[in-house]
Amino acid sequence: MTGQVRTVDGRVAGRRGQATRQKLLDCLDEMLSSSPYRDVRVIDVARRAGTSPATFYQYFPDVEGAVLELAEGMAKEGSSLADLATGRTWTGKAGWQAAEELVDGFLSFWQKNDAILRVVDLGAAEGDKRFSKIRAKVLSNVIGPLAESIEKLQARGRADQAVSPAAVAGSLVAMLASVAGQQKAVQSWGAKRADLKPNLAYLLYLGVTGRKPTR
Repeated sequence: MTGQVRTVDGRVAGRRGQATRQKLLDCLDEMLSSSPYRDVRVIDVARRAGTSPATFYQYFPDVEGAVLELAEGMAKEGSSLADLATGRTWTGKAGWQAAEELVDGFLSFWQKNDAILRVVDLGAAEGDKRFSKIRAKVLSNVIGPLAESIEKLQARGRADQAVSPAAVAGSLVAMLASVAGQQKAVQSWGAKRADLKPNLAYLLYLGVTGRKPTR
């Protein structure tokens, strides 16, 4: 969409410029999947995209600036996670289905965006507020709806009144994020990869409702 993307110096990028910019981002995303973030250089991204470092600098101040663009795009896509947790029924078989679908969608999202999420986690762990804000934005898509679900269960007398909905929801989503980032290592834990989703769904349902699931 011409007119919505600008160069570093403020000029509006045309259709061709936007395509070049997107190709640079796509190539950077691919490189992050196979190379440590701090080893990626502007010249390498430009060569992979079939252009020059000078062209790269027309659109991004440095590699970190381009990474942040990727991260912001990923965070926008992450808004779809809210659909998996909003307005769901957490009782009976419908509750078990909600838990399964949320876990499946969460793990799929993490797997699809694994490379950029690893960089976001690294930046957040190092105290970079820009990356911390992006990570919080992604996780809040699920934390908020889960907390609301727990509050509704409490209001109906179907959940422990003593628990904090926000604390429980935050802890459950932090668990999902941690496990999602370690999907490739699951076999080294002595667990079968196929067992990951149903057991996470079990823990999620138990955490939200305080009850064993009805399957």
